[in-house]
Amino acid sequence: MSAIEGNASRDTAKVMNRSDLTRRLVAKLQSEEAVIAGIGNNNFDLWASGQRPQNFYMLGSMGLATSIALGVALGQPQRKVFALDGDGSILMQLGSLGTVASVAPKNLAVVIWDNGIYQITGAQKTLTSSGVDIAAIGRGAGIANSQWAADEEHFEALVDNALREDGPSLIVARIDDAKPAGTTDRDPVKIRLNFMRGIGVGA
Repeated sequence: MSAIEGNASRDTAKVMNRSDLTRRLVAKLQSEEAVIAGIGNNNFDLWASGQRPQNFYMLGSMGLATSIALGVALGQPQRKVFALDGDGSILMQLGSLGTVASVAPKNLAVVIWDNGIYQITGAQKTLTSSGVDIAAIGRGAGIANSQWAADEEHFEALVDNALREDGPSLIVARIDDAKPAGTTDRDPVKIRLNFMRGIGVGA
């Protein structure tokens, strides 16, 4: 199999560290790509990877990172956009995957961190812990390029492909339950204004 194609599933994918994968993704961003991180640990790790002005650290809107990223991708089709979200969050808003498939923005990649729990609220189990496959749901919704990351190398190859090729794409990574690497500055006005400046729109 090639580095891009892979054939991993949730059962065979390596359990990786979200903070490490986030740093690997950010290290590949060279062209002011926008990154929209969902609530909690997703944006804590993005914050710890370096406070890029093109990062948006979502607060208090569980399940909407993909929808916000879709809006940015449609508004700025010349800019690559990544959504970082958790399994629990995307399960709350599965319709967003169908909308992404229907609109088919070429510049959007959605990354889902799947550890099978609502980690930040007490480790209650999500449906992925009992067999729900988010990559399969993505393909069923119409995102043909929906894949599990087999390991760190494969994850990086999938990110490279998202940066190089037309999307949309969905990357699902199985992660552990390690604590995040940092804590976001929780000032929503500051976050919004910094991001708007970072992507060059009026604030």
